[in-house]
Order: sequence, then structure tokens, then C-alpha cells
Amino acid sequence: MPYPSQLLENAVGQFATLPGVGGKTALRYVLNLLRRPDAEVDAFADSIKTLKHEVLYCKVCHNISDTETCAICADIKRDKTTICVVENIRDVMAIEATQLYHGTYHVLGGIISPIDGIGPADIEIDSLIARAAMPQTQEIIFALPTTMEGDTTCFYIFRKLAQLNKLKITTIARGVAIGNELQYTDEITLGKSLLNRTNFSGN
Repeated sequence: MPYPSQLLENAVGQFATLPGVGGKTALRYVLNLLRRPDAEVDAFADSIKTLKHEVLYCKVCHNISDTETCAICADIKRDKTTICVVENIRDVMAIEATQLYHGTYHVLGGIISPIDGIGPADIEIDSLIARAAMPQTQEIIFALPTTMEGDTTCFYIFRKLAQLNKLKITTIARGVAIGNELQYTDEITLGKSLLNRTNFSGN
């Protein structure tokens, strides 16, 4: 598609790099921004820049935060004996939306996937093992995708945790369909999967 302006083409090209955004959608976004008042566009751009340069990751669980320790880890009302292991920040948001889980989280930042070149050293496993070894920790809940990569990651962590006999290791119930990601699971199903979690055997 020929563009009447190189500036327009550049902006469309940047929007089109976002996941799920094609050329036509990117063009619609850019033209919409052009019609908005300068103050709104400046606020839009500033929010993205501020997010990129100032956002922090919780030093405990690796969730996105505005401070060194996220609100969940800092909340004295949360059950610090339980750690729910998730792939990414979107999974934390999905579980929190159920309002049925009151423990803490550990965001791995990915799952083991040799095809994608992601190994155990590329995700936050060592820090999870360190947290699991703390006296207050009693249960680790695996809430990873029900995929081959998710199961592989669970098995790897399970073997690492095997030496900590005090731990109860569970996994969310398979109410979450095989191959599904938590972020796409409805809140009722996800909530019941957490409440009906079962012991993880490693088999």
C-alpha cells in the first residue's frame, strides 16, 4: 500500500510490530492518533516511555511493580506459606481476577522450550528454589500451561524440589483444557482448578 507520508509509514510500521496487529489495524491506530488533540497523543507516548524506563520487577516474585517489592508480596494478609508458580505476569492477573487465591506467586518469565532456545538458566528457577527452601514455605503450586513445555518445566522444578521433603507440591486441576494458557481460561474454571488442585507426583 503506497503511503502519502514517510512519517505515516514509519508510525504504521512500528504499530505493526505489536503482536496481533496487522498493517490495516496499525494504519487505523495511527490515523486515530492523528485526529486526537496533541495533549492526548503526548500523554499516550509519555505513558509508554515511562512504562519502559521506570517499571520495576519485584525482587521477590518477579511480578511487575512500581516498587522493589510488589503489592502482593508486601501484603501482610497474603498467605506467605504458599507459592503459586506461573509462566508470566498475565497469569498472575488471571488468577487474581478469580479472587480465590490468597497466597503469593513466583513468575518464571517463561517456560523451558529447547526449540525456542529457552533452558532452565533462562528463567527464574534458582530464585524459586531459594524461596522454596525458606522455613515459612509449605506448598508450591504449579500453575503452568498444560502443554508439553509447561509439563517439562514442572518436572524439572519438581526434581529440583525433591530434596525439600517438607514441601507439599501440587498442580492445578485439569479443568484447564490440555494445551490452554491460563490467560485464556475463564475465571470460574481457573478458580475451581486452583481450589481443586492435586498433588504433583512427577510421573
